[in-house]
Amino acid sequence: MVDLFTDRVLVKNNKDQDELDTEREIVLRLQNRILMLFFASAESESCQQFAPTLHDFFKQLTDEFYVERSAQLVLLYISLDQSEEQLENFLKELPKKSLFLNYEDPYRRELETIFNVKAVPTVVVLRPDCSVLVPNAVEEINRLGPDCYRNWHEAAELIDRNFIMKEDFEEKSMRSFSDPIRRLKYKVEDEKKKKKKKKGRGWGGGGGGDEGREARAGDKDGGGSLW
Repeated sequence: MVDLFTDRVLVKNNKDQDELDTEREIVLRLQNRILMLFFASAESESCQQFAPTLHDFFKQLTDEFYVERSAQLVLLYISLDQSEEQLENFLKELPKKSLFLNYEDPYRRELETIFNVKAVPTVVVLRPDCSVLVPNAVEEINRLGPDCYRNWHEAAELIDRNFIMKEDFEEKSMRSFSDPIRRLKYKVEDEKKKKKKKKGRGWGGGGGGDEGREARAGDKDGGGSLW
């Protein structure tokens, strides 16, 4: 995956449009993740219709409101727009966590050729090793929504399998905000009980308190009373 974008600049779709322009930054962002290359154009009505679906799809898989942990998924917009203004306008329809290539970057057209893109919208899904997992996932995303990520996740053989869908997370018992405090309280109480029991047993496993001392004194004087 990283080799595909070596010496390239990836731009974040945030307010400041921060750039990932070092190999280290790109490695951290793409390594061991499924990459979605979204080829589209603002002029295309089909792209305009698909954009909200893709936005929701990606958000439900990466937003902490929907999942306990974000999916190992990256969305990269490959603009086939006719102007930079069109690109900028279309970016407003895409998730803030997505990435894109600058309009001036000729690599946009190279990728179009590499992946044999014939029509838009096209979503090419890549494994971490850059091999094609799905040539065009548009129909699958429209039909299955976030559920199709399960299939990708298994087929891509990602190292870290810590992704949890919202419905799976909801099946678990939910904890309140006070849960850590409550667990700490019980832990302290348990430790107090353990100390109390240990103190009660005294030395040598005998009883504690006056009874324990009397018993030990009796043993010392000759084994205690026979009566």
